[in-house]
Amino acid sequence: MYWKIFISWAKSHSITIEYINLGSPYQNGFIERFNCSYRTEVLDLYLFNNLEQARKVTEEWLTVYNTERSHEALNNMTPIEYKTLKQAA
Repeated sequence: MYWKIFISWAKSHSITIEYINLGSPYQNGFIERFNCSYRTEVLDLYLFNNLEQARKVTEEWLTVYNTERSHEALNNMTPIEYKTLKQAA
């Protein structure tokens, strides 16, 4: 039922939903990798008491993930370093 609300919201915001084939997570490896990192480094480590707490922990984790943590796919740069380099080029 909730997926119908999401689809309706997406359509109202001109967002096209593109699904990957079942059993083919490699079709969207970027988000699959991110989901794995988020699951193991946030969701599996905390027991949240409310949504506000989950949002706060997630925001803190995203800050570290994007500004302090190097990513092998970005030649061991942080996403912010990579973005700065690309904008300068």
